[in-house]
Amino acid sequence: MGPGKRVLVTGGAGFLGSHLCERLLARDCEVLCLDNYFTGRRQNVAHLLGHPRFELMRHDVTFPLYVEVDEIYNLACPASPVHYQFDPVQTTKTSVHGAINMLGLAKRTRAKIFQASTSEVYGDPQIHPQTEDYRGNVNPIGPRACYDEGKRCAETLFFDYHRQHKVRIKVARLFNTYGPRMHPNDGRVVSNFIVQALTGKPITLYGDGTQTRSFCYVDDMMDAFLALMDTPDEFTGPVNLGNPGEFTMRELAETVLKLTGSTSAIEFHPLPADDPMQRCPDITLAKAKLGWQPTIALAQGLERTIAYFRGVL
Repeated sequence: MGPGKRVLVTGGAGFLGSHLCERLLARDCEVLCLDNYFTGRRQNVAHLLGHPRFELMRHDVTFPLYVEVDEIYNLACPASPVHYQFDPVQTTKTSVHGAINMLGLAKRTRAKIFQASTSEVYGDPQIHPQTEDYRGNVNPIGPRACYDEGKRCAETLFFDYHRQHKVRIKVARLFNTYGPRMHPNDGRVVSNFIVQALTGKPITLYGDGTQTRSFCYVDDMMDAFLALMDTPDEFTGPVNLGNPGEFTMRELAETVLKLTGSTSAIEFHPLPADDPMQRCPDITLAKAKLGWQPTIALAQGLERTIAYFRGVL
C-alpha cells in the first residue's frame, strides 16, 4: 500500500477502526473514516481530527455511498452480543446491505476491498482448532444468528462479486481482539472482567468457566490487516487472524484480578444460548501467506488495556 492512496474505513470510529485509521495515516494514506456511531465513538478518533489527511464522515453503510477511493476496509458492524442483539434486524442489514453497498463501491471505483469477517462464522465448532476450510456449526434461527449468519452471507457476497465482477477482495476471519478503546459496556469478556475488577464488582463467569477463547492484542491484529491487504490479488482469503494461545475464562479472570490488584469475587452464572465452548484459530495459512504471527503475550496486552480503562473509568 503506497503513499497517497485514498482509503475508506467503514466503522472507522470503532475499536479496531480507530487503530486502523492511525496505522494508515502513518503509511501516508489519505483516510476517509466512516461511522454511524452505533457502537463507534467520535472520541476514539478525536485526536486525528486535525490531521490534514484524515476526514470523518457520519454515514450508515446500509445506504449507498458515492466517493472515490483506492482501497476499502469494511469494518462496520456491532461485534459484541450486547450490541448486535439490541437490534438484530439492523445487525443483519449492516452485514448484508453494508457488504452489497461497499462491494458496489469497490466494483465502480475498482478499489481493493477488505472484509472484517469473524470466527463466529464457525459457530459452536465441532473441530478444534478451526481451519479456514471448516464450514461451521451455526444455528440459523438463534439469538446470535443475526451476527453469525450476517457475516456468513457477507462472505458469500464477497466471493460472488469476486467471481462475477472480478472485484479484488481480502476476507479476514477475526478471532477475539482486545486492547485500548474497547467499549467499556460492550459485554465482551476482556472489557467486562477489567471493568468489574477496577470498579470492585464481582467478576461474572458463565457456566463453569472452562470454556476457552484466544485473545489477540489490537497492535498484532493491525499488523495482520495491513499484511493481508499487501498480499498479491490472487490471494483472497478467507484467512484466520488471531492469537492461537488458548485460555479458559477462569484463567482470564484470575489474570485480570492479579494484574489489577482487585479484590473482586468471582461469581458463576448460567451459560447463554449458543455460546461456543471452544474458540481457537489455526493460523497456519496466515503464517504462510502473510508472514505474520502475533507477538504480544496476553499479560502484556492486558496491562496496556487495564491502563487504558483506568484512564477512562
